[in-house]
Amino acid sequence: MRLNLIKPLLLIVTAATLAGCATHKDELLPHGDRTMQDIWHTEAGEGGSGQVARRQLLDVRQSLRRPLTEADVHAAPMEQASYTRTAANEIQRQFHRLPNPDLVMYVFPHLAGTDPVPVPGYSTVFPLYQRVQYAMPGERVEAY
Repeated sequence: MRLNLIKPLLLIVTAATLAGCATHKDELLPHGDRTMQDIWHTEAGEGGSGQVARRQLLDVRQSLRRPLTEADVHAAPMEQASYTRTAANEIQRQFHRLPNPDLVMYVFPHLAGTDPVPVPGYSTVFPLYQRVQYAMPGERVEAY
């Protein structure tokens, strides 16, 4: 029963393999007269300087931009004032440190070194985060 299923499957795989080898590379991947340098000059603009492509990119970006509303224009100075240092807020911290809790780890008694020497158990303390992190002005820094 299994032999009857294997023979047709083997025949199909062999035919597919031979058909794949029968194709010519030029039929499969045709190429034209253009070189990579021609393609580069076409895509980058005149002389390969990229001015045309840069202009097209700016046009697309400009179409995605939306104009500021009247509310945005009036809210901008107050929003930017919280980031700006003045004589009044110069002595206050704007960027508060974020909490970095200490972790306590207990190291069990063990043997260490090439000549196993007993080391008694001990506790060690290390910070949770590797670096000190700072909050943005107005960001909540107190415990949740």
